[in-house]
Amino acid sequence: MISATRTRPMVDGVQFQTRCFACGVDNARGLQLKFRVDPDGTATASWVPGSEWEGPRGIVHGGIVTTLLDEAMAKAVAVTGFKTMTAELRVRFRQYAETGERLQVRGWVARHKARLIETEATLVASDGSERAHAWAKFLVVAKP
Repeated sequence: MISATRTRPMVDGVQFQTRCFACGVDNARGLQLKFRVDPDGTATASWVPGSEWEGPRGIVHGGIVTTLLDEAMAKAVAVTGFKTMTAELRVRFRQYAETGERLQVRGWVARHKARLIETEATLVASDGSERAHAWAKFLVVAKP
């Protein structure tokens, strides 16, 4: 049986589920990302990964890095009001992300054409070096 999912208060006009793996405040096993959305629609969050997110010792697992990027792009798309799903996702890993370092993930909408919303995201370390870059296409499944 699937339990009911609460929604937290609106953030920048968008409601998010509290059990979301990436940003859910009621998901103790999740990433606990706290996004802010700027007036231009860019979604940003800071995060310091612990050892529980490792692949190789001291290095954040690539799947977790991909999740960070996907979530930032999804938050940027969410403020458009369209109900979407990730249809295609491409990640270029530039350098590994280390556990314990402060990371910032940023996602934005690049283009909106018909039923596709194209997005980009970056994962950057505190020294300004880009750890990963992503491109995604979100399929609009319902209009606002």
